[in-house]
Amino acid sequence: MLGEGIAKGLIETARNFFGSFVDKDRLVTVQYPEERHPLPEASRVFPFLLYDGDDAEKGLRCVSCHICEKECPPHCITIEKSTDKKPDYVGKSQFYPAVFNIDVSVCMSCQICVEVCPFDAIRMDTAFELSTSDRFDGLLWTKEQLAKPNSHYRQIHPTEAAEVDTRRADDVAKAEAKAAAAAQKEAGA
Repeated sequence: MLGEGIAKGLIETARNFFGSFVDKDRLVTVQYPEERHPLPEASRVFPFLLYDGDDAEKGLRCVSCHICEKECPPHCITIEKSTDKKPDYVGKSQFYPAVFNIDVSVCMSCQICVEVCPFDAIRMDTAFELSTSDRFDGLLWTKEQLAKPNSHYRQIHPTEAAEVDTRRADDVAKAEAKAAAAAQKEAGA
């Protein structure tokens, strides 16, 4: 029938319009600064660095392997490796980044840096309000600005964080068992 699609569209529009007066779930307008829709768990905006414990400098998971810097399509990540080493979460001495910068004015939020990181050190945040009056230095984030605790990650991505924490705990248990077996073997010899 001629005009059937238009009639269906008008009926749906009327249902949404009048339904918004009755049902709050059908409201489409949000008074933005005061009201906010909750973001879905899978949302992502810009990367951040994870650290364990209370100190961002000591607990930073990044070991300065440069994989994320090499794989970044717009080349917005800059890493400089430290000259000394610090112990990581398994107890091995690892390098750490002396400089870790991300230019968020260039970042395209592709999440490739997250996917290639073998140490679960970089993840995607949900913060999207990034306006600044300084368009050059204000959008170049340093290691101190990027570092966020693991508790922040558990809060914004609970399912994914639980998987990562479980995998990391298994790695620690394996490393401790291996070290205990080596110590026992050395003591028996």
